[in-house]
Amino acid sequence: MRLILLGPPGAGKGTQAQRLVDKYGIPQLSTGDMLRAAKDSDTEVGRRARAVMDAGQLVSDDIVNAIVAARIDQDDCRNGFILDGYPRTLPQADAVQAMLAERKLRLDAVIEFVVDDKELVSRIAKRADQAKAAEQSVRKDDDPAVVPERLREYYKKTAPLVGYYYAKGLLKTVDGMADMDKVTEAIEGILGKVAENA
Repeated sequence: MRLILLGPPGAGKGTQAQRLVDKYGIPQLSTGDMLRAAKDSDTEVGRRARAVMDAGQLVSDDIVNAIVAARIDQDDCRNGFILDGYPRTLPQADAVQAMLAERKLRLDAVIEFVVDDKELVSRIAKRADQAKAAEQSVRKDDDPAVVPERLREYYKKTAPLVGYYYAKGLLKTVDGMADMDKVTEAIEGILGKVAENA
């Protein structure tokens, strides 16, 4: 099962990815985690990533794509994986298609978490308030001050992937504002149909 989860920050992708990991035993590949692991490794691409990150710059698509390609070749990805936070742009989506084709693999589904922006911002602010009340640190992603900017960035760069994957017949949608268990149920329903048609 090879999946991509699409949706703006705070839509619940991470939570649902973890549930899929537990159920299907396939890894969640998050770009942040992969970049950190690459930076700590002594591979050629890891050294390139480290140099760029240490200089405080953004890692180029070439480096990110090479890191993802190396990651999907690892043993734990043999039965599939969940891409979360990648691809973020159309060129990255093309790179995913190319790396899968090269390995004679294909995506099973791209699941878009559809959200209401206003409700999403208020949900994230509430989550930040709850963390503060519990005297826990607020996740950087949950800082209400940066959420509108992150949403704008998502719509500018990542939202075009919705049309890209729709055109390929891979796009499925779930209501990201629904109760967590309802979202899980919807995803299970999608994956059940995908398995039937495989």
